[in-house]
Amino acid sequence: MHGIPYMMTKIVHSPTSLLKLAAVTSVLLPTAFACAQSATAGSAPASTAQTAQQSSAVKANTASDAQREPSRAQAYYHAALAATYEDNAMSEGRSEDVTQAIEQYKLALNADPGSPELMNALADLYFRTPGHEHEAEVAARTLLKSYPNNVDAHKLLGRIYLRQLGEGENSVSSSSPSGNVLDQAIAEFEKIVALQPRSVEDRMVLGQLYTVKHQPQKAEEQFKTAQTIEPESEDVVLNLARLYAESGDLQHATKVIEAVPESDRTPKMEFTLGAAYEQMKQPKDAIAAYKRAEDLEPGDPRTIDALAQALFNDEQYDEALKQYQQLAENDPENNEALIHISEIQRRQGKYDEALATINKALKIDPTSLEAGYNQGLLLDVLGRFDDAVQAYQNMLNQNSISHANGAYTDEEKNNRSIFLERLGAVYLEQNKIDLAVATYQKMIDLGGDIAVRGYQEQVDAYETAKQFAKALDISQKAVEANPKNRDLKLRLAGELADQGKPDEALAMAKAVLNNSADNDRTVWFAIGQMNIRLRRWKDAEDAFNKAEPLATKKEDRTYLLFLRGELADREKHMDQAEQFFRQALDLDPSNAMTLNYLGYMLADKGVRLPEALKLIRKAVDIEPMNGAYLDSLGWVYFKLGEYELAEDNLRQAVQRDQTDPTVHEHLGDLYEKTGRIRLAAAQWELSLADFANSSPADFEPGDVTKVQKKLESARVRLAKEEDSIIQPKPE
Repeated sequence: MHGIPYMMTKIVHSPTSLLKLAAVTSVLLPTAFACAQSATAGSAPASTAQTAQQSSAVKANTASDAQREPSRAQAYYHAALAATYEDNAMSEGRSEDVTQAIEQYKLALNADPGSPELMNALADLYFRTPGHEHEAEVAARTLLKSYPNNVDAHKLLGRIYLRQLGEGENSVSSSSPSGNVLDQAIAEFEKIVALQPRSVEDRMVLGQLYTVKHQPQKAEEQFKTAQTIEPESEDVVLNLARLYAESGDLQHATKVIEAVPESDRTPKMEFTLGAAYEQMKQPKDAIAAYKRAEDLEPGDPRTIDALAQALFNDEQYDEALKQYQQLAENDPENNEALIHISEIQRRQGKYDEALATINKALKIDPTSLEAGYNQGLLLDVLGRFDDAVQAYQNMLNQNSISHANGAYTDEEKNNRSIFLERLGAVYLEQNKIDLAVATYQKMIDLGGDIAVRGYQEQVDAYETAKQFAKALDISQKAVEANPKNRDLKLRLAGELADQGKPDEALAMAKAVLNNSADNDRTVWFAIGQMNIRLRRWKDAEDAFNKAEPLATKKEDRTYLLFLRGELADREKHMDQAEQFFRQALDLDPSNAMTLNYLGYMLADKGVRLPEALKLIRKAVDIEPMNGAYLDSLGWVYFKLGEYELAEDNLRQAVQRDQTDPTVHEHLGDLYEKTGRIRLAAAQWELSLADFANSSPADFEPGDVTKVQKKLESARVRLAKEEDSIIQPKPE
């Protein structure tokens, strides 16, 4: 019967689509068919009794005459019945029709045992029938014993193994040669592409399987072969690009797509190209690619969102805002778009608008942790500290990250720690040290890396409060609890250096060196900083020289340049310091720490004040709650003669950083300049009190003398004013 075209109804499934699914349904026939209840047999092509008789007769004949010639007429007849039952099963959804179809294929095979078409048809039906995958595999392998190059049988086995991979199975099949499912799938598709070398789809599947197997060179070979067959196939181009991207070769990934003429690229190609450019830190190229994707497929939410994010990353806030607003207009329930809109408004300094937007997002989803975090952030920026505390506590009480038994997943621990950290920061801004420390203790209780951050935050809190003995005590406890943690040891060393034990501190830090580049770079950075605070300029320079060859990443080079700039500034080498800071900004134009330091240095010298204002303004836009940055902004406005703006920012700085002597000094200078001597004297008194409680490493010796002279002068003026008031007028 090998040449007779049996009537069959088969469902052909793309192997590519099967592989791409994260989980492939084990039932490929309709649900109604798989779950059908027992029904009447009136629509069946033959009665059950007739079928049973036919089956018995055929089995008897087969048993008595196993060696007879194939009965092609009988085989054709049963194959036709099988096809009819399959059709009925598809249209009526009756499980008994599937059973009958299987039985009819068996009868057809009894009549023509050597027919590969019949065996393939039966194996395919098994594959599509729940619970019969094993029989499908057995049937296909039985066929291959007689016909080893039967491509349909190999494809069926390939589909079986792809399904098992999609369902997360990777065990050895009992009916197949040894090896796991991935290896079995690879073996089948290697045979398929050998039999059908121009099948692009099968080469794509094989390439993906090699990728899963972590054999990138073999995968690349298949994708490139497929590309020679169909040079501009979307699947071929994207898979080849993905292969290079996953191996870290983003340059090669982009070239694969760039090789396709722009006029022939699909939206997915342009989207993938944009994503690659983003990873390569080429925002303008990413924006251009996303715009082309959007032009090809207008209104696609995924593309608009990616374009908006790329514009945001390039600090094109107005254009990014337009894209997010489009998303919000297209889907009013899209709270993610509202969160992004609020973030842009915050970056633009439109804090009240940003808060209104984030409140709208929270109405859509009150449980959104991201929206809740941003709400607290905005309330903090606006100086509404109590409201910010309440917002963070509300999020900490959310069911998603709050359990009475304290049993949290790693993700829940991480989310809790983010809110606890922000809550502690607000308490610090309110000068509620005990509440801040208690909040950070909850981070410590979460354990792991979060506990390390909690210890570090507690140390910072006590340092802010000028309680240095407690800061040292916490540092020691942290190291005892985490004896192998490098960062905690370096922090303890820093505390010891600040509290008069420099030799012990430096010895402790150097003991952490282990000839590992990543580790030793950080250690030399820390040693250099300690020496700056100890005013050991040459030792600091030596430490940075040792760190330099280890600083290969951009962020490490940026930080090293910042530290060199700080060292030069402390040595009063202003021109050299400025050079280092500008080099750091060339690497990272949005580094708030560097922007603020350079801007303040220029403002304090009274030079290039418009540029200083621009630098500091950008730093404040990035970190609007940083008291030191707000002080810098107030100071540059003071230098510019913009006294109202200066006062506004200096008062905010004092509100957020109540123990910084420099902030109080600057506000006193502002009050003195605007004729409010009594207020000025009060601020200078606070400044001197803070200097008295500060570590000597935090200020220069002349700083205290300067404030004392200001205060003495103010007291003289106030005394003269009082004398003029109480002295009687001459007769």
